[in-house]
Amino acid sequence: MSNENGGAGHLYLVDGAGYIFRAYHALPPMTRPDGTPVNAVMGFCAMLERLLLELEGPDKPSHLAVIFDAGHITFRNAISVDYKANRPPPPEDLVPQFALVKDASRAFNLPTIELDGFEADDIIATYATQARAVGLKVTIVSSDKDLMQLVGDGVDMLDPMKQRRIGPEEVRERFGVGPDKVIDVQSLAGDSVDNVPGVPGIGVKTAAQLIGEYGDLDALLARAAEIKQPKRRQNLIEFADQARVSRDLVTLKCDVDLAEGIDDLVLPERDIDRLMAFMDEQNFKTLKARIRGRLEGGAPATAAPSAAAGGPKHETIQDEKALADWIALVEREGVLAIEAMSDHADPMLASLTGLAMAVAPGRAAYLPLGHRKPGAKDGLDLDGGPAPEQLDRETALRMLAPVLTDPSVLKLGADIKRTVILLARQRIDMAPIEDAMLLSYAAESGLHKHALDSLSERYLEQELPPLKGLLGTGKSAIGFDELDLEKASAYANTTADAVWQTRQPLRAKLLDAHTVAVYETLERPLVAVLAAMERTGITVDATTLKRMSGDFAQRMAALESEIHELAGESFNIGSPKQLGEILFDKMSLPGGKKGKTGAYATPADVLEQLAAQGHDLPARVLDWRQLSKLKSTYTDALQEQINRDTGRVHTTYVLASTSTGRLSSADPNLQNIPVRTDEGRKIRRAFVPADGYRLLSADYSQIELRILAHIADIPSLRQAFHDRQDIHAITASQVFGVPLEEMDPQTRRKAKAINFGIIYGISAFGLANNLRIPQAEARDYIAAYFERYPGIRDYMDRTKDFCKQHGYVTTLFGRRMHMPGIRDSNPARRSFQERAAINAPIQGSAADIIRRAMIRLPGALDQARLGARMLLQVHDELIFEVPDDEVDRTRDLVRQVMEDAAHLEVPLVVDTGVGDNWDEAH
Repeated sequence: MSNENGGAGHLYLVDGAGYIFRAYHALPPMTRPDGTPVNAVMGFCAMLERLLLELEGPDKPSHLAVIFDAGHITFRNAISVDYKANRPPPPEDLVPQFALVKDASRAFNLPTIELDGFEADDIIATYATQARAVGLKVTIVSSDKDLMQLVGDGVDMLDPMKQRRIGPEEVRERFGVGPDKVIDVQSLAGDSVDNVPGVPGIGVKTAAQLIGEYGDLDALLARAAEIKQPKRRQNLIEFADQARVSRDLVTLKCDVDLAEGIDDLVLPERDIDRLMAFMDEQNFKTLKARIRGRLEGGAPATAAPSAAAGGPKHETIQDEKALADWIALVEREGVLAIEAMSDHADPMLASLTGLAMAVAPGRAAYLPLGHRKPGAKDGLDLDGGPAPEQLDRETALRMLAPVLTDPSVLKLGADIKRTVILLARQRIDMAPIEDAMLLSYAAESGLHKHALDSLSERYLEQELPPLKGLLGTGKSAIGFDELDLEKASAYANTTADAVWQTRQPLRAKLLDAHTVAVYETLERPLVAVLAAMERTGITVDATTLKRMSGDFAQRMAALESEIHELAGESFNIGSPKQLGEILFDKMSLPGGKKGKTGAYATPADVLEQLAAQGHDLPARVLDWRQLSKLKSTYTDALQEQINRDTGRVHTTYVLASTSTGRLSSADPNLQNIPVRTDEGRKIRRAFVPADGYRLLSADYSQIELRILAHIADIPSLRQAFHDRQDIHAITASQVFGVPLEEMDPQTRRKAKAINFGIIYGISAFGLANNLRIPQAEARDYIAAYFERYPGIRDYMDRTKDFCKQHGYVTTLFGRRMHMPGIRDSNPARRSFQERAAINAPIQGSAADIIRRAMIRLPGALDQARLGARMLLQVHDELIFEVPDDEVDRTRDLVRQVMEDAAHLEVPLVVDTGVGDNWDEAH
C-alpha cells in the first residue's frame, strides 16, 4: 500500500476512549438546550479537529481510525473476575455522552471501530499488527502505558497532551526495558488501577532490574530460588501463578476478528454538511464557525508564528479593527490565555488597565484600556505628552464580551480568580476557565511554588520580568496604568504567553499524578464560588470598631502603667530587646536566652512559661500584646479596609498556599480572629448583616476526629459518633477507666487535649505543656490512649510508611500532599515531616469536604429560589447572609448540603446558628 505521493502509507489509530476522558476533564459542565450534557462531546470534537489539522501536509496519513471500548466486560473478566472491578463508575453526566462522542467521530467521516468483548487496546494492537504486515507505518495517538508494548518495528505513539512522539527510547525511559519486555515488567509490577495483581513488593523499577538480569518472566520464575533477598524470593515463588495470570491480563490480543480490514480505514474526504449538521444538533455555534472557517479555506490560527518557529509575535491592540481581527483569531482557536492588568493589587479596589491575551505559543497581544501619562493620577504632567492611544474601555469590552462568555472558548489564567473578579465588575461573567496555578497545585502540592513566575522557570526555562523592577518601589513607585505603554505591552504579552505555554506540561503532569479529579471537582469549580464571595464581602460596623479601638487603647494604657510599676521603670513594652533586659537582667527571671544579635528572645511561649510560674510582669505583657495585636490588626485596620463603593469588607481567599488544600484569607485575614477570648468575640460582633438580613453560621462538628475514626479502624469511636455521644467524655471513660456518670470536667479536658493532639502527632512534651502536667504523666496518657485505640497507631505507622515509600500522602478524595523532607537525614526535620504526614490526610480531607459543600451550595440555593449569599469560609465554618423570612428554609438546606458533602463510616454533623452579628450566630 502507498499513499498518493508514492510513499509508504501511514495509519493513525486514535485511542478514542482516552480522548473521551481527557475531553470531559478539559471543559466544565455544559448542556444542550434540551439539557443533555455535552462538555465531553465538545472537547472531543475540538481535540479531533486539532489532530486532523496538525496532520495536514506532505505526511498526511493515508489511513486513520478512531477506536473505542464497546463495554466494560471483556474476555479478561473470564481470566480474573476482579479485573478492573475497583474502577469507579464514570461520572453521571459523562454516561450519556459516550454514544454522542462516537456519533461525533462518525460526523467527522472517520472510520469508527468498537467490538463487544474486547478493549480498544486489543483492536489497536490488531490493526497495528495487520498494518505492519502490509508495509504501513503506524502511529497510535495515545499516552496509555499499556499500548507501549506495541512500539517498535514501524510503530510509534503520539502523546496528544505533550505532543511528544513515543519510540523505543521513551518506552525504556518509562519502564526501564525495551518495548519487547514491557509485558514481563507489567506482569511483575501489576496495576492497582486495573486490579492486575502482579507480585507483592515488586514495582516497575525492581521488575525492570529482574527482567534485565534473568531475560524474561518465565526464566525469572524458573530461577526464583536463586534470588538473594529472602522476602522477594519468597514472593516470587509463592505468587508465580499470580504473575502468569497478570501476564495474560496485560498482554494485548493482536488477532481480534474484525469486520473492517485495513482497506476500510483509508482516510476519507471531509463531509462538511454532515459535520455541520452534527454541530447544529449539539448547539456548538462557535466551534461550528471555527471548523467551517478552516475547512473553507480560512487561515488556521496555528499558522501564526511561534517562539520555536522564528520568534514570538507580540502586538499591542490600539484600534477596533485590530481587536476585531484578534477576536476572530480567538474564535477560531477556541482557547484564550488572559490576564487582567490593573492599577491596584486588590481586585475590588483596582481599575482595569488592560488585558493581556495569547492564542498560541508566541502569539500574544496586549489591549490597553486605562493607561494614562505619568503623573496624571496625581494631577501632574511629568512629560507634557498625551496619554497613550487606546480603545475606549466600554467599546472594547462590549466587543470582547461574546468570546469571554462563550462556553466553547476556554479561558486560561494563572490565579485567574483575580481576572474573573475584575471582569465581573465590568458586568462580564467570564467562563469557562482554566487555572495554571491550580493545575500545578493539584498535581504537585508541597513540592514547589505555584505562581506563574515559578511555573515559567520550571516548565519553560524562562524567567519572567519582575513587575516591581518596572514599577519601582517606595515613594517613586508608579502604577501599571502609568507605565510606558511599550514596556507595559512587553510585560503583559510575556505573561500571557507564559500562561498559554505552561498549560500543556501542567495538564500532562496532572495526568501523570492521577489527580485530574481533584482539579476538576475541588479546584476549578471553586474559583467562581470564591470570586462571588469576595465580590459580595461582609458588612462591618465602623462605629463598633471605633468604640472598641478606644476601649483597647485605654486598657493598654492601664496595662502599660501596671507593667512599668512592676518593672520599677518606664520602657518600650513593644521592644523585645528592652523587655528582655528588664526580665532577665534587672529582674533575674529564669529562662533568658540571647540570640545572635545579643538580645534576649521574648516570644509568647517564653512569657507563658514565666507567667505559669507566677510572675506578674510577663503575664501583663501577654495581655498587652494581645490587645495591641487586636487593635492594630482588626479594630483599627478594618475601619480602613471598608470599601468606599460597597460599604463592606472584602477578604481575598488564597487557593494554593497550603499543602493540605485549606484556604487562607488575606487583606484582611478574617480566619485568625480569636474566638476563645472575650476580646476576639467582641470583634466578631462588629460583623453584621445588611438591613433585612440575618447572619447564618454553619460549622462542621469535630470533623477531623470523625475523619480519623473513619480512616483508622476504631469501632468504639465510630459507635460513639453514630450515637451522638460526647466523644471526649467517651474517650476519657475508655482511656482513664472513669464511668461516664462520674466524669469530671478535668478528666474530660485531658481526653479532649489528647483527642485533638493525636491528630497533630503530639508528643509527651507537647501534651505536658498543654495540660501543665509532668512529661512522664503525659507519656502514660498517650500510651494508654494507643493501647485503647490501636487502630490509630496502625494508621500512623501505615501513613508514615506509605509517605516514605512514595513521598506523599493522600486525602480521601485523592489530593496528593507531598512531603519532600520525609527521608531527611536530619532527625528533627524528618520527625516534623512525619507528624505533618500523619495530620495531612485528616486536615486535607476536612478541607476537601468543605470545598465540596461550597461548590454545591450556590446551585442548591438557586434551585430552591433562596436569596442567601455565602460570605465567609473560616476553616470548618461557613457564614451566610440570609433574608429574614428565609432563615429556617436556608438553615435546613445548608445543613443538608454540607452533611451530604461526603459519606463516611461516621455521620457528618453541622451545627448552625443565626444572629444579628457573627458572634451571636456562631
